[in-house]
Amino acid sequence: MTTPALDGIRVLDFASVGPGARASRMLSDYGADVIKLGPTPKHGGVQIVPPYYAYSGHRLMRRALLDLKAAEGRDAFLRLAENADVVLESFRPGVVERLGIGYDAVRAVNEHIIYCSTSGFGQTGPQSGWAGHDVNYLAMSGYLDCTGRRADGSPPLPGATVADIAAGGMHAAMAIMAALLRRERTGTGERLDVSIADGAFGLMSLYVDEYLATGREPGPGHYILTGRYACYDVYTCGDGRHLSVGAIEPTFWRNLCRELDLEQFAELQMDDDRQDEVRAALAAVFATADRDEWADRLGPADCCVAPVNTVAEAVDHPQFMARRLVVDAEHEVEGRFRQTGPVWAGTTVPDDPYPVRDGSVTDTAALLAEAGYDDATIDELTTSGVIA
Repeated sequence: MTTPALDGIRVLDFASVGPGARASRMLSDYGADVIKLGPTPKHGGVQIVPPYYAYSGHRLMRRALLDLKAAEGRDAFLRLAENADVVLESFRPGVVERLGIGYDAVRAVNEHIIYCSTSGFGQTGPQSGWAGHDVNYLAMSGYLDCTGRRADGSPPLPGATVADIAAGGMHAAMAIMAALLRRERTGTGERLDVSIADGAFGLMSLYVDEYLATGREPGPGHYILTGRYACYDVYTCGDGRHLSVGAIEPTFWRNLCRELDLEQFAELQMDDDRQDEVRAALAAVFATADRDEWADRLGPADCCVAPVNTVAEAVDHPQFMARRLVVDAEHEVEGRFRQTGPVWAGTTVPDDPYPVRDGSVTDTAALLAEAGYDDATIDELTTSGVIA
């Protein structure tokens, strides 16, 4: 088996949910040793859903609970940081400095550290202190405004956490891996300021660049990708399910028109005056057969179509099954179940089920022992509640 790309890289991860957690999942899938750091129970927050054991974001990671508001807890973290390669945190800007665990404090014990701060709006700027979630970052970037409207005219809620995963998680993981490569060449660490809103802005580059160059302001229905033309839309089929059509290139559009016996519309793909007519004709034909019938017929014919799957359909779709996107895991109490597997190019999927531990299990004592703490000190920290 090929050695994982990040084999031997240790990551201390403070992010329990959101973009930071997505980033550490990616790093772990590439072979990094990820240690999830959280507060001791007296400072703990609300648990996320699904249950800890079922969430693939925690798979194959060790876990330590520290009270960072206690001097001994801060010291324990800094001891762990001495032998880490990456620290990943998602507190509000300024919090890590107040806790005494910021970049400067870590760099004092490990000058090679790569310290990645993920936050909604970044460490600088007038909104850097604002709280936010996925929908807020998509709203700020123009993403929501370019998305088709609901019946009342307002932008819809995206069905996936696009900002958390792509604008934040992938953004952070890519920045960390680039910094690791730079450190390999120069020997120096650095602090990374990952803003989810910045990443969402980057996702909008096609439209941002168009606006900056031409002054034309994008929005719903302004061009192909936002619903202006019938060749790029979603249609209801005879069984009430839906089929996505993305026949942008003229060749694919002609293929679609031929397969639907609508060749009279082949030359009207970009005719703005005839789009209502074209869209109505496509809708009428799609309503004559079920979604999967259309997908099975039109997909192999180079028509750029795909079924609009539910999550339940997606996890068992033959394409995703063939790509091994869903893997087996096994919990000592809950038994065997399935979860999202490594999906990133260059990662591997084991043949055996992933062993999954309960959320109540931590590795705090073992990790501190690795860092040089003796048993008596660990017992004292446990009794005082500094670690759990």
